[in-house]
Amino acid sequence: MNTKRFPLLLFILIQSFCGIKAASSQKDYSHVRGVCHIGWMNDETTVRKELGYAKRLNLNNTRIWLPLDQYKKAPDSFVKKLKSYVRIAHEMGFGVMPILWNGNGLNPAILEEDYHEEADKYVTHIVNALKDEPGLFIWDIMNEPTCNDYHNQAPNEEERITRRKKIFDFVRRNCKLVRQLAPKNAITVGTTLSMNLEEASADLVDVLSFHDYSTTTAGMERSYEIAEKVAEKYKKPMLNSETGCMGRANPYDLAIQTCEKHGAGWYLFELMISGYWSDIHGIFYPDGTIRDPSIVAAIMGCFRNRDANTMIKERPNKEGYAQWAVRQVEEALKEETTMFNHRRASTDRILEAAEFCANLLESSQMIPMHDLPTAQIAAWRKQPTNERDEQAIRRFAYDLAQKLKSYCQLF
Repeated sequence: MNTKRFPLLLFILIQSFCGIKAASSQKDYSHVRGVCHIGWMNDETTVRKELGYAKRLNLNNTRIWLPLDQYKKAPDSFVKKLKSYVRIAHEMGFGVMPILWNGNGLNPAILEEDYHEEADKYVTHIVNALKDEPGLFIWDIMNEPTCNDYHNQAPNEEERITRRKKIFDFVRRNCKLVRQLAPKNAITVGTTLSMNLEEASADLVDVLSFHDYSTTTAGMERSYEIAEKVAEKYKKPMLNSETGCMGRANPYDLAIQTCEKHGAGWYLFELMISGYWSDIHGIFYPDGTIRDPSIVAAIMGCFRNRDANTMIKERPNKEGYAQWAVRQVEEALKEETTMFNHRRASTDRILEAAEFCANLLESSQMIPMHDLPTAQIAAWRKQPTNERDEQAIRRFAYDLAQKLKSYCQLF
């Protein structure tokens, strides 16, 4: 081999490989493992902490809303904050999907022709600021265009159709504008349902993205079947850009498993357990703890066994530990009494015995995980002993022992 030509050959091979990777990324988005991140406008320390949690799970993308009201207050500061977030995310290994317009709570005034100039100015400012950032992954032109009162509470069907057309005309106009401003950037529209994909500018976007909060596996399958047909028709990749909600009977683990089954990339809603959505959405608490281990397991590719024929139920008394735990509670609750003397065990001892039962119940999945007994035990232990509600603690320990006896059929 001519050694003088080797560096040039290596360079060509590297460039060729990178070109293949770039081309494939335009056709296949199944590698996307993302999360919506409402808190992107927090201070840098908090942003890095929260993205650090996402990094633990090997996530690689975030999807963020750009609140128009915040932009209007201070456009330059807003864009500076946005660019900083995208750069921090890129540094930490994340691509970012910014959402230019939000269909939720849509103000119909933005759809009017006399708003075009202001709308274009806003989009141009944002796109020009980010279009060359390596951390920019894809533009979401509008989140859920038809999920708003303007569309859903139209006085009649004729008016609903008129309003729907107006919304999608606005979406198409913005798709074309972003394409003109940043021809190298990919674009999508985060449709409310997969059945909206075709009318939501399927011919203009690079990636078809939909949201799925179906309440059953059959519903999820139907959603993907529709998306796959549209993807095949337009020869474009698809993404599920928002999924996972315990308040909509859409378990995170089942949603992710369905995405994986169909080879679709996904974004979960939402990274943090905080704010308005905290009681039905979210993976991490601000301190880095989690609510539901099954979510984390699913993100890492490990799913619950839902096959009744192969499931093996836990037996917490296989080695006699359930009987032992119940005896510990019985001993702790005994009261030593004489005519002139009465003595009870300390609350510390009772809590220790209660934890024995609680750990068996929790680890064997025999108790609702939204009301962890170990959390209540930890709360009591943080209190000074003289401030604890002794009677409540005794009742709590007794109830745990009874649950364990019942589940294990102890006599």
